[in-house]
Order: sequence, then structure tokens, then C-alpha cells
Amino acid sequence: MGGDSTTRTAPHSGGGTNGGPVGSRTGQRLSGLAVALGLVLFLGGFVWAALVYRPYTVPTSSMSPTIGAGARVVAERVDGDEVRRGDVVVFEDKTWVTGSAVVKRVVAVGGDTVACCTEGKLTVNGKEIDEPYLPEGSLAEIKGFPTVTVPEGRLFLLGDERQGSLDSTAHLTDAAGGTVARTAVKARVDAVVWPWDGMLARPTGFTELGALSEPGPLRTIQWMILGGAVLVLGGGAYGPIASRAAARRARARTRPEPAGAR
Repeated sequence: MGGDSTTRTAPHSGGGTNGGPVGSRTGQRLSGLAVALGLVLFLGGFVWAALVYRPYTVPTSSMSPTIGAGARVVAERVDGDEVRRGDVVVFEDKTWVTGSAVVKRVVAVGGDTVACCTEGKLTVNGKEIDEPYLPEGSLAEIKGFPTVTVPEGRLFLLGDERQGSLDSTAHLTDAAGGTVARTAVKARVDAVVWPWDGMLARPTGFTELGALSEPGPLRTIQWMILGGAVLVLGGGAYGPIASRAAARRARARTRPEPAGAR
């Protein structure tokens, strides 16, 4: 009898019993883990941001050039006791504006003595304050204002565009002498997000007078959301790629083997 002309196929090495090569199953598990972790980071970042931050629109140019008219900012919810010199804060005071929040920069806190101007600069407790956030070439005030001693528990606030800002200097004749209660503060601005201008620069000119506020967790939240998105997209793409690669390796190991003549 002549030999058979049929061939036999060599068995898959490393094959599993659960419907695919080991490499394919491993890739699917890694893909699932990456997607799950990515969703936790992505959604967790948004939840954290919603709990910690509030968005505001600044309708005027009184904080220009730090914050332009119509810009959107995100502000960290803080207690008034956490406010420090140099902070840009959101507050509500009916003697200033009824039914609307106001955004200004804190230049003095309770117990401080603030005056203007000395060689064109604001002075707090006798120290000249360097304010690089002011419009280039502008003075700390277009006209001076009387020396003010800020009562305990209150704040003295100015806009960065001093010429057109209706700030504490416009309320000096009020009962509170232009100051605002710490309890009126609702949040501290961390960043300008539309148009995107990023985190506010730290007001280092106030360093000699005391500690500055630490930035909020906005950068960490941004990295959480970005990292989560990368893991979701990367993990979702990795699963099919790993499966196809494992299938190709399995096919490469499958070789036709001629049957011996009998």
C-alpha cells in the first residue's frame, strides 16, 4: 500500500483550555485592569474637583492682566481663616455688590497697616510691596489713599487694575472703612481656565510679611484626569492588540507535519 498523503498538525504549545492562548488571556486581563484603574482615576478626579472647586466668571477687567474681563476661573472652597496676603479671593458683601460675588486680591489682613504710595508702591506694615501682577508700568495706585489699619477678622482688598477697580479704596467711607469680613470669603482662585492661562503666579512680594497660601490640589486633579484618560484609551486598545499578537504567535508555532509512510 502507498503511504498516506495526509499531514498532521503539531499541537499548540502553551495553549490553554479556556478558549485562547495564554498570551491572549493575559493581555485581556491587563487591558481590563488598565481600563478599570483609568476609570477610577478619571471619574475620581472629576468628583474631587466638584467637591473642592467652584467655577466663576469675572465680568469686569478690574483684575486685569491677571484675570481678563469675561474669563472663567476655578476657585478652591476655603474658610475665611485660611486666607493669606496676596490671595485672589471670591467674596460676597452686600455693601459692595448685591446678589453677586466679587473677585479681588487681598493685600492686608487684620492688624496690618496699609498705605499708598511710597515711590509708586503699596506699603503694608511699612514694607514696600513688589507687585509684578500689576499692568506693566502702572503704579500701585493712581492716587494715594489714607493709611488704613485693618481690624481683626477683616481684609483689605484691591483689584490688579488699580485705575478702574472698585475695591477697598472706593469704600473707605463705609462703616467698615473699605474692609471685608473674612467670613464673607467663599473661595480662593487657583487658575484661569478660559481662556486657558493656567495657575496664578504666587504673590512673592508678600513673603516678608508672613506665610503665603499653598496652592490647592488642582494640578493633582489634572494629572488624575489625564492619567485616567490615557489608561482607559491605552487599555482599551491594548486588549485587541495583545489578542492578535498572541494569535499570530500561536499560528507561527503550528507547523504541518507529514505523516510517515506505512
